[in-house]
This record gives sequence, C-alpha cells and structure tokens, in this order.
Amino acid sequence: MAAPAPGLISVFSSSQELGASLAQLVAQQAACCLAGARARFTLGLSGGSLVSMLARELPTAAAPAGPASLARWTLGFCDERLVPFEHAESTYGLYRTHLLSRLPIPDSQVITVNPELPVEEAAEDYAQKLRQAFQGDAIPVFDLLILGVGPDGHTCSLFPDHPLLQEREKIVAPISDSPKPPPQRVTLTLPVLNAARTIIFVATGEGKAAVLKRILEDKEENPLPAALVQPRTGKLCWFLDEAAARLLTVPFEKHSTL
Repeated sequence: MAAPAPGLISVFSSSQELGASLAQLVAQQAACCLAGARARFTLGLSGGSLVSMLARELPTAAAPAGPASLARWTLGFCDERLVPFEHAESTYGLYRTHLLSRLPIPDSQVITVNPELPVEEAAEDYAQKLRQAFQGDAIPVFDLLILGVGPDGHTCSLFPDHPLLQEREKIVAPISDSPKPPPQRVTLTLPVLNAARTIIFVATGEGKAAVLKRILEDKEENPLPAALVQPRTGKLCWFLDEAAARLLTVPFEKHSTL
C-alpha cells in the first residue's frame, strides 16, 4: 500500500550540488534563527559521509555571517560512538578535525559526549548537558537536525527492531549492542528527533535507493527507524542525489545548479 511521501523531497544531480545546497540551507536557517526572538541557532549533526560534505561546503556558506554570529550557534551530535575523540570512528573527533577547525564555533557551544565514561553514564551526562543548553524545554528542541540513513533504514544509532525505538522517556539513550560497530554508542531518541523545528535527511548513492523507496513509499506494519522520524510540528526534508532517488515514484523536486 502506497503512503504519501513524508516531507519535501529534493533530488540533486550530484552529491557536490547536494552538499552546496545543504550548506546554504544551514546558513540561511541560522540567519533566520539569529534574527528571531531567541537570537540563537541550535544544530544537531550526524556522522558518516556528512562530515566531509559539511566540511567542504559549510565554512564558505557560513563565512559571510562572521564570527559574532557563529558565537551564537550551539552544536550537538545526533549520536556518537563511544571511542576516544582521536579515534577514526569518533563523530565529534572527525568534525573537530575537518569542520570546526574552519568554523569558529566556541568550544563552550559545542556539546559533546564524554567517551571516557561507561556508556550508561555517558548517555546521562550528555542528557544533562543538553538540558543545560536547552533550559526551558521539557525536551530539547533543535532548530535543525541533519540526519543520515543507513542501507538498513537506521538513523542516528536507532536500528531496526531495536528496543530503543520504543523509548519515550529518555532524551538520550545508551546502546551497547549496536549491530554496526563499534557496539557502544550514545544516541538521541525519537522524542528529541520529532521535537525538532526542521529535520533534513541526507542520502547519496545507489546503495540507499532500495531502502529510501521503502521509507518514502511503503506503509509498513513495522516501520524502519528513519520512517519513524515524523516531526510533531516541525518540517521534514529529504536531500538525495539521483542515484539514491532512482527507484522513487513519488513526486520530488529536481535541483541543478548547472
């Protein structure tokens, strides 16, 4: 049974064009938020291929706003592998090396998971840091979350058929049995994802085509984790390249800068 496509689907002719448009959207969203009553911009990032994409494009897109604007950004992470920051699997470590060295967000505004703690304590510590950063919110409300999706339909460290998909109380959860290594991770939960003002899923490559068709077109009795991301009041967007979108039959917007 076909289901309506959730959110706006944008398809780009290449991952390079996608990355440039994503960075511009982040910069525009930041400018709108900083001009608003709260005068701050809260951004949650995911790892994987998004690190190199954002490192390549975001410093240039954000540069016109200047350091004073970046000082009012708050940066968090949608999930984290419990490995030292110097490890190649550390999401924060990769962003620190490749992006934050060129995007001067103050260290005090970057909320990280402490990888030296046991996984349960690391999750609670991260939750406390988020509560401190989002005072007044019962559940942290990010202005923008940028999420990836795996070939199995996982997002953040929320995996198919995992008990964490049922978590409704915690804002951050530990996971010790990740089917994708490393096994110990800390992840935002669905209540936090679905509280965001804007969510952008990013997927590129032919290897994502089949799962995207399931997420965006099929109404499954047991939905994949990425299909459970349905913002309560926020906006949901999908940024795909042509290879990832090749099996879709639902309407989408085609973009090209050429």
